Amino acid sequence: MFRKTVRALVLSAAVLVTALTDQAAAQYAAQYPAQAGYDSRSNMGGGFIEFLFGEQPQASPYQERYQRPRYAPQADPYQPPQSYQRRPMYREEREEAYEPATPGRPAMDPKYLKQAVSYSGREPAGTIVIDTPNKFLYLVQADGQALRYGIGVGRPGFTWSGVKTVTAKKEWPSWVPPAEMLKRRPDLPRYMEGGPDNPLGARAMYLGSTLYRIHGSNEPWTIGTSVSSGCIRMRNEDVIDLYERVKVGTRVVVI
Repeated sequence: MFRKTVRALVLSAAVLVTALTDQAAAQYAAQYPAQAGYDSRSNMGGGFIEFLFGEQPQASPYQERYQRPRYAPQADPYQPPQSYQRRPMYREEREEAYEPATPGRPAMDPKYLKQAVSYSGREPAGTIVIDTPNKFLYLVQADGQALRYGIGVGRPGFTWSGVKTVTAKKEWPSWVPPAEMLKRRPDLPRYMEGGPDNPLGARAMYLGSTLYRIHGSNEPWTIGTSVSSGCIRMRNEDVIDLYERVKVGTRVVVI
């Protein structure tokens, strides 16, 4: 009889504790719906019994979301920003400035384009021969060949002849008009940096101790004409090609 009474009391206490636990859980769910809405219970029915014998509860996705730190993507300090734009090299900008044809200017005669021709003269390979009357420059090659370029030469009263050597070479040379030129053209600048607007063009090869040069031009349409003050002018692409082929000390014969 005593044992039955004890069992009844224990069972009544267990039912009471379970009811209180479920009531507390319901109040907690009403107060915190986001967390209570996640069902992490096993099949034991929850409450006090599961608390004693069940597995440890698993973290809800809400807890996972807010417990794990999140960081915004950071820029790689070793990579350039996306807004960075690589500028082309200065030399490329200047050389490209000569490519387009100038509107309203006469086209150059195609015979003045660079070409390989036969050469039967007496000058050895490596010599530059300037044919002033016909407005051609020859770079003598081996085996009776030469590279021929069209040129612009001195206007009447400014031509000359003789033998010189290349004493200096300069890329994108600056220009200082000589005194006699400034007398004729006082409007000219006293000094001009090398660049697309410089009349010496992309390259210059200086002849002896004179003021004469073989140089490029910012007026390619003047090739094949008598227009200069004694210098030999070439298209920029041609003078660049010649510049790479000759050295200081090269013999230059002007006829």
